[in-house]
Amino acid sequence: MALPEQKQTATEARLSALSLPEGGCLMAARRAALSRVQTMGLPTRRDEYWKYTRPDTLVDAAVPTAEVFVSDEAPMFDEFDRLKIVFVDGVFDADASDDLTLEGVSVERLVELAAKDIHWATDLYGVLEARGQTPVERPLAALNSAFATDGVAIHVTGKPSKPISFIYKHLDANSDAILHHVVRVDAGAEATILENGPAAARFNHVMEIDIADTGTLHHVRAQGRDHERRAATHVFARLGTESVYKSFTLTVNGVLTRNDQVIEITGDDAVAHVAGACVGDGDFHHDDTVFITHDALNGESRQVFKKVLRNGATGVFQGKILVKEGAQKTDGYQISQSLLLDDDSQFLAKPELEIYADDVACSHGSTSGAIDEEALFYLRSRGVPVGEATDLLTLSFLAEAVEEIEDDAIADAIVNRLEGWMARRR
Repeated sequence: MALPEQKQTATEARLSALSLPEGGCLMAARRAALSRVQTMGLPTRRDEYWKYTRPDTLVDAAVPTAEVFVSDEAPMFDEFDRLKIVFVDGVFDADASDDLTLEGVSVERLVELAAKDIHWATDLYGVLEARGQTPVERPLAALNSAFATDGVAIHVTGKPSKPISFIYKHLDANSDAILHHVVRVDAGAEATILENGPAAARFNHVMEIDIADTGTLHHVRAQGRDHERRAATHVFARLGTESVYKSFTLTVNGVLTRNDQVIEITGDDAVAHVAGACVGDGDFHHDDTVFITHDALNGESRQVFKKVLRNGATGVFQGKILVKEGAQKTDGYQISQSLLLDDDSQFLAKPELEIYADDVACSHGSTSGAIDEEALFYLRSRGVPVGEATDLLTLSFLAEAVEEIEDDAIADAIVNRLEGWMARRR
């Protein structure tokens, strides 16, 4: 079926501003992804999963300007010993990065492996993204698979002694970054991936993750600092038997952020936890869209999302649990909540369950409310100033999401960052 004229025109304009990288073992995947984009068209507000979020500035051929934010605050995760992989406006910075060697893991740049005739990454690149296009189309992810100019392939074969850390720096007010990472976790292997930084004026990011039987991956990212930035991120994860995937995202600042997580549980007894905490002030729009498919026995999934909004900020949550026929003993939990600190902010939620098995325990809930006046009065009656009392109650509200982080030191770093953000805006 032909695309509507408006969508067709917008898609053609965006594609005409990009060049498809040529040659190498990823070429077939890139061409297939381009075909998907041309068939689907780039998103508009008429699309079901974009009705709460305007995609215009994410799909326009012209890149919106985002001034670089200057701060004395230390970058996130600086206190940790980690393997640093640095990108500046979407381009790998070898001088700022560590040597890409670490016991128990191999790391290769996308541009280097793409020049080879054969590589294990061809089994993943664009593959999980393509699987994630059904039943919901995600054309910005297909655009990424077609045109990504940089990124890395990570193969976890053991248990590396420190986290693998992506650091995204933004120096050009008109940068338009498209990054694509692929991650394979072998059976019994375990790793932690950290991500932080504003990345670019506009950032299109995809990570495809394949976790083999009994493998484990922890993923923690912090999005923030540059307020005028715009980002569309996608994580596609496939879980094998008894595997574990746990992801947490902190978002502060950013005029527009859309985070998609598409998770497919294909092996029995697998665990997938996805959580997020965001704090938005003023011209801030934050959208978490999650789709978890259970296609195996005794799977466990959790979606825990908390948003604190004020001064007209907007938060969106669209979460779905799909339990396929035969996926008995599934345990699916989903909660999305917002704390509105004024009457001008809004929270838009669309929680969904779709179940085709009869022996499951699935639940979802969504609430939106203001600060508990009784709790606030209790703290103020004991001498706590109203600003500090509000911050304490806000941190308490966000705690359930932060507790999804297994590493206590990383969780403490997230809390410290939240405390600093709130203190500066008190």
